[in-house]
Amino acid sequence: MSLDQLHQPPLMPHLLVEGLNRYNDEPCLYLGDKVASYKDVREQTSQLVQALQSKGLGKGSRVAIISANRPEVLSNIAAMQLTGCIGTPLHPLGSLDDHAYVLEAAEIETLVFDASVFSEIAAALKARVPGLKNLLGFGPNEVGDDYLAIAESFSPKPLVAPEVSADDIASVNFTGGTTGKPKGVMSTHRVSAYMTQIQMAEWEFPDELRMLMATPLSHAAAAFFIPVLQKGGAFYVMQGFSPDEFFDTVRDHKITCTMLVPVMLYFLLDSQRATDGSMDSMETIFYGASPMNPTRLAEGIAKWGQVFYQFFGQSECPMVIANMRKGDHDLSKPERLSSCGRPTPWVHLALMGDDGKPAAEGEPGEICIRGPLIMKGYKDMPKQTAEAFEGGWLHTGDVGRLDEDGFLYIVDRTKDMIVTGGFNVFPREVEDVLATHEAVGQVVVIGVPDEQWGESVKAVVVLKPGVEESDVLEAQLQALVKDKKGSVQAPKSVDFVAGIPLTPVGKPDKKAIKAQYWEGAARSVG
Repeated sequence: MSLDQLHQPPLMPHLLVEGLNRYNDEPCLYLGDKVASYKDVREQTSQLVQALQSKGLGKGSRVAIISANRPEVLSNIAAMQLTGCIGTPLHPLGSLDDHAYVLEAAEIETLVFDASVFSEIAAALKARVPGLKNLLGFGPNEVGDDYLAIAESFSPKPLVAPEVSADDIASVNFTGGTTGKPKGVMSTHRVSAYMTQIQMAEWEFPDELRMLMATPLSHAAAAFFIPVLQKGGAFYVMQGFSPDEFFDTVRDHKITCTMLVPVMLYFLLDSQRATDGSMDSMETIFYGASPMNPTRLAEGIAKWGQVFYQFFGQSECPMVIANMRKGDHDLSKPERLSSCGRPTPWVHLALMGDDGKPAAEGEPGEICIRGPLIMKGYKDMPKQTAEAFEGGWLHTGDVGRLDEDGFLYIVDRTKDMIVTGGFNVFPREVEDVLATHEAVGQVVVIGVPDEQWGESVKAVVVLKPGVEESDVLEAQLQALVKDKKGSVQAPKSVDFVAGIPLTPVGKPDKKAIKAQYWEGAARSVG
């Protein structure tokens, strides 16, 4: 052993081995009518490791995966970690152009795909991306190899962590592209291990952990994999999200924990089943990815109790920059429901002004981070990496402020700010006011071209079920904001829509929404 290994902490591969070895016959994964024990997942992981190695994959091999939610996805996440591969998930709802861009930008050599759903996409990507050497399908297919058949030809062996260091790249995840061309975020093994340590130290997991996953396993599961394993918990996986199926699963399996993005919570809260007793077993709802409207959050607390736990992060510094504990979701302090909690003490956080100096106490500033949680950089984008790390801090692009109790409030994204007639309008503040109206289910506020003011404020609104749009309602919403925030902030127009487009990680896709209004305008969307 070399001295540089003397102080090497356990990394994700080591934690996976220890977690999967900790139990045997206890259930680890429920999907439909299939139940896989810890031993089942451990043995399939070993077989998949050997299958990957038989195709020449090892430390540093670049692998992408596109799959619906199925049991093998979890084992494959572990197998890629234990082979030392650099993983890149493709979102199941992404476009072919997006996928091809990611494969080329990340220099992907191997594509793992769900043969029952994505064979056509795999074939199209093989034709478009010359660097794609291996196609490994979950099941028989005509495009590439049957990954599962190869795996079944091997006997399970004890799991062994690869020789990787904290500085080695573990994954390249692409940002949603809401502010331009997607960037490949290079995360090291240090990042994922440190994130997991903070989760284990701070996050409020139930003692009996039955974790319902309603989002794509290829994206969300990796972040919850280690905590669930370490606590002897089990994953319950939905193959697609619908409120009725969600409530059925929670009720039938006495689910104690889940992770949802706000738009999913809005659908659940608007369901007639929200208060039928199906949620009685739920102890913790983790939520994040985009801000949750405080009015809807208060509605959730009133219906289900103090079960909400918020996490805040971004691809460049994932999930644990700030956390709002369940007890801090206090209906007697409604203003706090706009917060994302207290910054974690395990990273350095500063609010910076435009001059690169800390903002005055109580004043907003850009949230900047230092610490082991930060990415290595953007792949093959030195200019953007240098901008993100200017002054020796990670610049998150989020404007925040701290209150007197140390709670962090996200004012808005720096690039989402609307400048109308020389005045700055933060969409988040307008959205929070509009959502207090009883007719509003979801709302996004954007700036649109205006010959006189440069930009004007527009609200794009999804109404709650059974509510009809009208000129009277539009006038009410405009008057509500004018009364609460002033005429500059009030939307000059309101568009009622059936649904709001989402990015692959479930955030409202403001870039797509803006594009409809900025097409042909002299200034393009930021």
